[in-house]
Amino acid sequence: MNKAILVARILLGALFAFSGLNSILHFISPAPPPGDAGIYMGILLNHHIFNFIGLLMLVAGILLLVGRFVPLALVLLGPILVNILLFHIFIEPRGLVAGCIAAAVEVFLIFAYRKSFRGLFDAAPELV
Repeated sequence: MNKAILVARILLGALFAFSGLNSILHFISPAPPPGDAGIYMGILLNHHIFNFIGLLMLVAGILLLVGRFVPLALVLLGPILVNILLFHIFIEPRGLVAGCIAAAVEVFLIFAYRKSFRGLFDAAPELV
């Protein structure tokens, strides 16, 4: 099980570190998708929202690759993966399989690190 966790962590970390770098540096710039998806992507690019999302993906990817603060990295990637899935479900179906695989790896890692998330589900959390 530890090897599967390590492989999943490194694969997800490499994917998001590479994607984050690409969002910031634009070394691979694919053609914009047609229709509403292209308009949406254009708005995100023109207003530099992708730079912020790319920075979050890069930080989370590096944390996963290094193996430090893994629960924090998973929390950072959660909303990003939800947006990726919603984009591919409702706007542009191409890429949905890759998003589902990344989400499945994320869920697997959340399950593997579930003890770190235990405090989030306390009905009456302790105050310091």
